[in-house]
Amino acid sequence: MTEATSIRWPNRYDLMGVAVSATNYQETIDRLFEAAHHDIPAIASFHAAHAVVCASTDKELQQRVNSFNIVAPDGQPVRWALNMLYDTAMQERVYGPETMRRVCERAAVEGTPIYLYGGANREVLDKLIAELELCFPGIVIAGAESPPFRPLTPAEDGAVVERINASGAKFVFIGLGSPKQEHFAYEHRESIRSVQLCVGAAFDFHAKTKKMAPAWMQRNGLEWLFRACSEPRRLGKRYLTTNSIFAYKLARQCVSQKSSRENLPSCRAKPSTSFADL
Repeated sequence: MTEATSIRWPNRYDLMGVAVSATNYQETIDRLFEAAHHDIPAIASFHAAHAVVCASTDKELQQRVNSFNIVAPDGQPVRWALNMLYDTAMQERVYGPETMRRVCERAAVEGTPIYLYGGANREVLDKLIAELELCFPGIVIAGAESPPFRPLTPAEDGAVVERINASGAKFVFIGLGSPKQEHFAYEHRESIRSVQLCVGAAFDFHAKTKKMAPAWMQRNGLEWLFRACSEPRRLGKRYLTTNSIFAYKLARQCVSQKSSRENLPSCRAKPSTSFADL
């Protein structure tokens, strides 16, 4: 069996204390399928500015996220930040819903089973299943469940793990919202024997219960504005607050790194894969 350390996971860079992967769709999906094919448990999450800020201000969440195999730049501002700070030259973000679509497309071709865990309710989950089966004929959905909003009891949690492992699923898509889904993935990193993908609102988007932002807004980093306008009471204040914090922290990091480079002219920013000390 291939050892987990033998997989060449994407390089990661410190963005406000969060280890974000400089990657693209092809690399991300190839590495995840490599892990799945060799039965290596792994975790991938997709972080826009809001998720980066939340992880940067919550030490427990930060340490958990930094232990993941991939933390992809879900939002354009996160991609822009890595390009600006580290000259990563990334040409595209790696959007969670689009990654889910591409993984499902390849899984359907290869006959790789998937599991769906999340969604606001069973109705959303049923719509998601119908859409996936329509878009990707032959896709093997080994199981699907929408958990209650309350914390699971130890017995319920153990039963979830047993169902997922018994299903034979190679990929588990987790749509619980951030940071709940990241905590779930981390807490089950040793018990769930699959590749876990924390994909947030992807369940709602693919089930067509919520609309995605137009392509031009996504390209220009304005998806947050579309979502805030779509759900102003739930998301308006959240995005205005975290976007402001993101801009402030990014400016501070830019100044700090510029000062460090001026004091140490020979020092160049390098990728880091170990964030144990953050």
